[in-house]
Amino acid sequence: MLSKRVVATLKKPNSDVCAECRLQIVDVSKKIEVSVLQILITYSVLLFVICFGFINDANGQINSSAKNNFQTPNIVFIIADDCTFRDIGCYGGQAFTPNIDRLSTEGMKFSNCFQAAPMCSPTRHNIYTGLYPVKSGAYPNHTRAYDHIKSIAHYLKPVGYRVVQTGKKHFNPAKVFPFEHFPKSKNKFPDITAIDNLFEECKSAKTPFCLFACSNSPHSPWTEGDASRYPPDDIKLPPYIVDTPILRKNFSNYLAEVTHFDSEVGSILASLKHHQLEENTLVMVVSEQGNSFPFAKWTCYDSGLQSAMVVRFPGHIEPGVMSDALVEYVDVCPTLVDLANAEEIDGLDGRSFLPVLLGDKINHKDFVFGIMTTRGIINGSEAYAIRSVRDKKYKLIKNLNFETKFTNACSKSVYFKSMVEKANLGDKDAKRLVNAYHYRPKIEFFDIQTDPLELNNLASDPAYQLEINRLSRELENWMSSQGDEGVVTEWKAHERQAPKRKSKKK
Repeated sequence: MLSKRVVATLKKPNSDVCAECRLQIVDVSKKIEVSVLQILITYSVLLFVICFGFINDANGQINSSAKNNFQTPNIVFIIADDCTFRDIGCYGGQAFTPNIDRLSTEGMKFSNCFQAAPMCSPTRHNIYTGLYPVKSGAYPNHTRAYDHIKSIAHYLKPVGYRVVQTGKKHFNPAKVFPFEHFPKSKNKFPDITAIDNLFEECKSAKTPFCLFACSNSPHSPWTEGDASRYPPDDIKLPPYIVDTPILRKNFSNYLAEVTHFDSEVGSILASLKHHQLEENTLVMVVSEQGNSFPFAKWTCYDSGLQSAMVVRFPGHIEPGVMSDALVEYVDVCPTLVDLANAEEIDGLDGRSFLPVLLGDKINHKDFVFGIMTTRGIINGSEAYAIRSVRDKKYKLIKNLNFETKFTNACSKSVYFKSMVEKANLGDKDAKRLVNAYHYRPKIEFFDIQTDPLELNNLASDPAYQLEINRLSRELENWMSSQGDEGVVTEWKAHERQAPKRKSKKK
């Protein structure tokens, strides 16, 4: 249909009509051309976006088509044992860790990585299952998961991966963790020779692998490494540890084992390079819970729950980046599943932080949680339940059996006894720290940004009551979601330990 403007021009003289009609027709034609061009451009852009998967879903996850831009990646996960993250070189520590330090310049270093339980066994279950400790059943030490639980091996094997674990195990039962193990490897350290053979076999067969290399360093009694690098008189002790000659000697041996762990990391990285597998392998190195000196392992302070995490994936993770995203060990399993382009797993507590690794997101979680169970541990209090919640600024700890004396393997060690001896000789600072380790208030609250070592409890300050209430609600909601009944759950801990530990506490 002709426009009114064109119809009106028909009443004019013929010459004028013809001229103006031609102008109108040209004008309409141009508009049609522009509209068609706009439609084509819009369609092309939309098609490009869909094909290459650059749109994130509502949860910030990366579409599978985006992940398919790289080949099926290999995975190497390396974990220490009882290593306080602050003692690693690239985290400001005094331990000599050149391999981890270099890796941090080649990938992403996390400043807010946490696990949910500051003990070896629940930590390992936490990583492999993607579930928090109470929900998986693995919340005391020397524990086991419920029989119906599945782990990372169940999720990656169906998509073609060899899922291999070497070194320290500390998980049960075997059917929940159907890892491939090196047949002749019996000790608690990663078998470097067998790892090298694995890399060669997988490269030749073009088979992707997911390797968990689990060290026993720097777990006490600290017999590995060269302690001469750390003269006892020269080392720096954290302010929450009583300074004694015996403690300095033990801390020197501990630092030597941190360096030993770093050498294991270096050997595995060198093997990857030798087999030309670096470019298509994601490497993740973590430090586990804190060391076994006071106020670290067996506690819900950051020195117990916080972990180093360094991740390298050439061409996909920007090198030399520091992330302050809150991530947890419970997120490792779904992240590796996401990376492997395996089917998403329903029912996990953890969430993939692959979008953080790939630079598509800068945040991940609002809160991280902690649980400590003394029941059933070596020299542990009969029942001393601790729960915690933390965001990027504040930390809340609830000592549910606060009237009980807090004890564990640390409190029977020779170095702790040297602290007690110094306190008994009249040293006021030693007496204060020994007493603070054994006896805790019901509530502890810290401003992590101004007090990262958690030395100043603000729980009694009215100015922070709203924040304490806010975090208390988050902690209560989390415990409810896990089926965690606090003290009642603590008393049932023996039921969740390996059978040989159910009859007596060790």
